[in-house]
Amino acid sequence: MQDWIIGLVNSTGYWGVAFLMLLETVFPPIPSEVIMTVAGVSAARGNMNLGGVVAAGTAGAMLGNWMWFWLAIRFGEKRIHKLIDRHSRWLTLDWDEVERGQRLFRRHGSAIVMFARMLPTLRSLISIPAGLFGMSHRRFLVFSAIGTAGWSAALAGVGYFLGTRFDDIERWLGPISTAIIVLIVLSYLWRLWRWKPKAE
Repeated sequence: MQDWIIGLVNSTGYWGVAFLMLLETVFPPIPSEVIMTVAGVSAARGNMNLGGVVAAGTAGAMLGNWMWFWLAIRFGEKRIHKLIDRHSRWLTLDWDEVERGQRLFRRHGSAIVMFARMLPTLRSLISIPAGLFGMSHRRFLVFSAIGTAGWSAALAGVGYFLGTRFDDIERWLGPISTAIIVLIVLSYLWRLWRWKPKAE
């Protein structure tokens, strides 16, 4: 996967960064940690501008964020409720947790969306409760963009820093990308093993 990401970024530039970050919001196992770090390395080598990399990554991710937000609104609470009841085991989620989330959103929705954009997996999934719980479009876009831009800039900055100091950075990116994917999978398996539905 790492070689594919490097090849796409190097051959398509900003469009490739935006496309990969859009894909990451749809399929979280493609890690933004690798995408934006690779893009930052490319910027350090003069292939792109660092600001342009951050803008492209943010734009791509925001398109995916908006898509999930819109789908949650269209899908509606009743169908979401049925989906969670039917697949709660594999989602490691029950409706009581959703209702707790709804109460939190009423008080701290903007902050939750902004900071969730910086957390693995939640970066994509937080759009669903935001749409489901009726967060305004403007607040969703503003606070999502702040969190997404901050995260993209931090990762691209790391890549830029590494790219200016190591000639063979690709040798390190492979193990790093593999470790990130393994960590995401293990986190889900741990939650799956520990999760139990609330007793009636």
